[in-house]
Amino acid sequence: MAMIDEPLYPIAILIDELKNEDIQLRLNSIRRLSTIARALGEERTRKELLPFLSENNDDDDEVLLAMAEELGVFIPYVGGVEYAHILLPPLETLCTVEETCVRDKAVESLCRIGSQMRESDLVDWFIPMVK
Repeated sequence: MAMIDEPLYPIAILIDELKNEDIQLRLNSIRRLSTIARALGEERTRKELLPFLSENNDDDDEVLLAMAEELGVFIPYVGGVEYAHILLPPLETLCTVEETCVRDKAVESLCRIGSQMRESDLVDWFIPMVK
């Protein structure tokens, strides 16, 4: 049984580090979001990880910058382009952060995601967000 739980232990540490007060630990964990998402699977990433990230946006600018960058390549971890719209709300929130470099990176990630979205999803999700 210990062998089965062992690979999940580092993931649990990374998830705990997302909540840590130490900026360096949070930054380390944010830079490994893809690892966390792969371990959680697509559905849990959509239902648990992304809402958690959306709720914790009042973070250090360096952490927010890393989050904006990571989310820009997150389509495969949420289930593909069919679910790409789920990435829009946390990035939209990052677009409102005071720090310019965070906003710029969030916009860049939104453009990257938008360019991969299906046309119907662009009309339903992306365009209303921009308005």
